Amino acid sequence: MCRRFLCRLSRPLGAIGRGVRAACRFFTRLAPCRFGRPLPLFSFSGGLQSADAGPPSAMPAGVSSRALTAAALALPGLVPSPTPAAEGDEFGFQYGRYQEGERNLFGVESKFDPLLVDSLQGSASLTLFDRLKFFANYVQDTWSGATPIATVPRAFAATGANCSGGNCPTSPDGVSGATPFIEGNLFFDSQFNPITVDELGQSVGKDTQLVHTLSSASPETRKQGDFRFSYEWDEAALDVGGGLSTERDYESRWGSLAGRWDLDQKRTTLNLGLSYTRSDTEAILDHDTLPYIDTSAFTDQIDRRSLPNTAATAVTLEGERQDWATRFGLTQVLTKDAFVETNLGYTRSTGFLENPYKVVEVAFIDPEQQLLAPPGGFVGTVKALLEERPDRRNQWTWDARYVQYIEPFDASLHLGYRLFSDDWGIDAHTFESSFGQPLGRGWTVTPWVRYYSQDAADFYRPFVISRQPVLFDRKKLPDDFSSDHRLSGFGALSGGLIVSKEFATGVRLEAGFEYYTHEGGLKLGGGGEGDYADFSYYQVNAALNVALDAAWSAADGGHRGHDEDAHGHGHGDAPAGVMLDHMLPAAGDFMVGYRYMFHRQDGDILRGSDAVGDAVIAGDACGDIPCKVRPVEHTMHMHMLDIMYAPTDWLNLMLMPQFVDMDMHQEALEGAPPLDSTEFHHVIHTEATGGVGDTSMFALFKLFDVPGHHMHLGLGVSAPTGSVDEKLRPTHGIDQGFIHYAMRLGSGTWDFLPSLTYTGQAARWSWGGQLSGIHRLEDENESGYALGDQFQATAWGSFGLTDWLSASVRGVYTTQGEIEGEFNGVHSEVSPVDFPQNYGRRFWDVGLGLSAEIPIAGLKDNRLSVEWLQPVEDDFNGFQLERDGSLFATFKLKF
Repeated sequence: MCRRFLCRLSRPLGAIGRGVRAACRFFTRLAPCRFGRPLPLFSFSGGLQSADAGPPSAMPAGVSSRALTAAALALPGLVPSPTPAAEGDEFGFQYGRYQEGERNLFGVESKFDPLLVDSLQGSASLTLFDRLKFFANYVQDTWSGATPIATVPRAFAATGANCSGGNCPTSPDGVSGATPFIEGNLFFDSQFNPITVDELGQSVGKDTQLVHTLSSASPETRKQGDFRFSYEWDEAALDVGGGLSTERDYESRWGSLAGRWDLDQKRTTLNLGLSYTRSDTEAILDHDTLPYIDTSAFTDQIDRRSLPNTAATAVTLEGERQDWATRFGLTQVLTKDAFVETNLGYTRSTGFLENPYKVVEVAFIDPEQQLLAPPGGFVGTVKALLEERPDRRNQWTWDARYVQYIEPFDASLHLGYRLFSDDWGIDAHTFESSFGQPLGRGWTVTPWVRYYSQDAADFYRPFVISRQPVLFDRKKLPDDFSSDHRLSGFGALSGGLIVSKEFATGVRLEAGFEYYTHEGGLKLGGGGEGDYADFSYYQVNAALNVALDAAWSAADGGHRGHDEDAHGHGHGDAPAGVMLDHMLPAAGDFMVGYRYMFHRQDGDILRGSDAVGDAVIAGDACGDIPCKVRPVEHTMHMHMLDIMYAPTDWLNLMLMPQFVDMDMHQEALEGAPPLDSTEFHHVIHTEATGGVGDTSMFALFKLFDVPGHHMHLGLGVSAPTGSVDEKLRPTHGIDQGFIHYAMRLGSGTWDFLPSLTYTGQAARWSWGGQLSGIHRLEDENESGYALGDQFQATAWGSFGLTDWLSASVRGVYTTQGEIEGEFNGVHSEVSPVDFPQNYGRRFWDVGLGLSAEIPIAGLKDNRLSVEWLQPVEDDFNGFQLERDGSLFATFKLKF
């Protein structure tokens, strides 16, 4: 009774309701907080939090990600008895974009772009057996842009010679590129207030205004996967889960155990959970700022590694942290239309709790060195030190939520409060409310609002004054200090709207918007940080959710199984790497599919089809100038949604959004000219990009369809929604310009995508072929170039090994033209990947695949397919990295 009631309350709330349905399933999940760079935490408010400073400003603490997975292939003879899709079984996919506004630098104009995050999430939950459920999640975030690394008085940024390179109104860089000015002299009056002096050292006036020093980074991607098994008894449940989060400089692994006990005919529920997290930091310190930063407090944790064939040294700060967390919860049904839930939580964190990219400006005032001091005042030498935080943190939380179903409006009201306290001195309060209102015809709107306030940490200091020589005695400094404004006292107000539409039974599209403002003046009781730390952001997201129980119930009353009827035995699907391979056979049919592609290049550099050495690459691969580096590994991950609808039995419409992330690692060429200091980043860091790719739209026309044979024509266009203007961050104040052509997220042009597909089937055998192409409809994109046209021919055959499993083999021939034009702005020219002539030509591949019908009754006629595409021969234009292969996986849900 309790479970049905809670789910009934949650359904009008769409994305918010899923959080309540999670409570309905009595799942208590304890996940790790990320204490490195900003990590998107998508709560039911749709907000993105940063967990590396104070407590998250949303009810769910820690990483809350929902992710996509597919069922594994079952072994022949070991297929379990089919289990119908149970209530709560669902599939979801969400994209979100977080965009910060410009920081107020008080007269300084930064050339850096604000922080931007693209986030991709997916999830699936399936009932494996009568009482056993499996949950799996995946989340991927790619971010770029500028964030504060330090705070200084404005007087320091605009005093005399300091204007030559730092935060200065007359500085053309605004924030001096990637080398923010973080050392020099700072002048004070007799009360130690910062003052501005002229070139003669005379006081111009007191200026206590603070300002951030910003630093920018090239794009970077984080990936997280987690899982959970849940076993239910009549009055209890046990959950076991774990996960992994990885990025370039941080890795976190965790495990969790949670239990539930139902009382009073399920009107009262108790939850208890425990989790353990281990996180490792390996932060490569910025070679630009490293000469200006004192790292002596972490000498034992710093590793220095010389890079081959260069004078560059990678300096890595290493640290380890552990988190133990427990949570106890109570859910109580009050009436048939209301319930309340409350939770108590405790987390103990130990180890490396610092943010390795944050520094504190310390003004050292040497009593013996005051010749430059203004009359009656002082002069201090400013030096940047890596922040130091306590090596342990005890955190307590209490939260409560009240949910009321309002029958006259068929709506739900949610009210929530959360209290956070820790032994760092932070006390925080969160108040939030949401109202989910169905509008009829499947539409639901949910406005929400949240207010958050926190006190400052005991060791928070915008900057530090120390009365000692610049060759300092560390014992005379505070034990702990941080200028991270997220540890300051502040308040935050945010609100948003979620709109959802159920356009088929169990299939729902959602869109959300949030606006957030962070201000010291919003702190409860006043006394918050100054306005220099104020900022705002907005976030938009879109989601597709399929409630399998509802969708299958509706499908059972309709015409499921058309695919099998149209193609014979049910093994007619093409290998996973073939797109647009089939049509929905009947008017009104609908399909949602997920498609994944992994592509990898590594090994030798080929000239045409022949491997060449470093000397040839250095001399010939970069035109009239010598190459200095070469790619050694290039990987691409692409996630695609296939959304198909059949308005008639001869026409299908299809929408295919794409999400892409790529990595490239390069090494210096032996015997090539040495890299200068502005080029070290090519070999120190793995270069990365990620985000929304191009969006394709297709119309498929049935040409003929007779027993055993089918042919259709595809006409499509690709919209240039993928970015082609990603840039490397400036180095030593020098603009590095566009990142390599191979790292673009899309073509940047409108493209025409024709295809012709034939499929045939007889008994357990099926076969097919496809001709497809890409024709660029524009001569150049906004960055000044256009990718070459592409033609591909493929043919395949498959055999049904069992009633539910088939194997396939495929041959592929591809030809692609070289890039036309070149970047219309600054770009590096040190590697073969920087030159248009080193792209395209001809390729031959062979693919081996498996396709399986999911052995669950609720997923009948829906398939999971995988294929590995192995290169047979490459015939490249110019100099290119050898191809290693591609992996394809597809999962299709047909209604």
